[in-house]
Amino acid sequence: MIDLSGRKVVVTGGSRGIGAACCRAFASAGAAVLVHFNSASAEAERIHESLQVRSEAPHLFFQGDLSEAEAVERMFAHIRNEWGALDCLVNNAGIWGPNPLHELDVEELERTWKVNVRALFLCGQAAVPLLEASEDGSIVNLSSTAAQRGEAFHSPYAASKGAVIAMTKSWSTELAPRVRVNSVAPGWVDTDMSASAYADGGRERITAEIPLRRIATAEDIAGPVVFLASPLARHITGEIVNVNGGSVLAG
Repeated sequence: MIDLSGRKVVVTGGSRGIGAACCRAFASAGAAVLVHFNSASAEAERIHESLQVRSEAPHLFFQGDLSEAEAVERMFAHIRNEWGALDCLVNNAGIWGPNPLHELDVEELERTWKVNVRALFLCGQAAVPLLEASEDGSIVNLSSTAAQRGEAFHSPYAASKGAVIAMTKSWSTELAPRVRVNSVAPGWVDTDMSASAYADGGRERITAEIPLRRIATAEDIAGPVVFLASPLARHITGEIVNVNGGSVLAG
């Protein structure tokens, strides 16, 4: 059992899917968790309430569009006021949707870049002073299998997640030895964000293409995230942990 008692963790996009599973897993390990959300306020409140049942740690929640510097500044001011410390930043918030090249929606391209890339840079910059003061400060960025093998009709998303891998590798050297930086790269996950892909026989087709013959749950992704933030991973930095049932190996 991983024990993170006394640690303080921020999970961006923590109200649903992988983010919510990460919040629950960190709280179960004893950490205090800030549940960040942008628009899903009811879901965020429910997650926050469920964390209080799991542990007596001082859990928080915060609303804001983290692609805007002002919201990031407010969130980290809140962290300093309430906790005065931070041990891990989980950059999970992201968006996914079709945007084929032959009919490229430039506004959606820019929105994808703001949410999936710009927000991570802003949060990383704001988090570093607190993380450097931690005994085991770390950042875990959520990337994607799409970053490694591409995804037809979703190239803006794939490119944004490729940027996440590049920033992970760059930050891991730049911030060493005080802060470890790693990434978890999920394949298909059974969440609301990808639900449309599972309709009309999509689930069966996708499952057949995964060597382990199952679509991951959000909890399957949360486990490796918590591991990378724990002392068990204290000599791991700059790594991209693939959690995709062998999909990349299958091409």
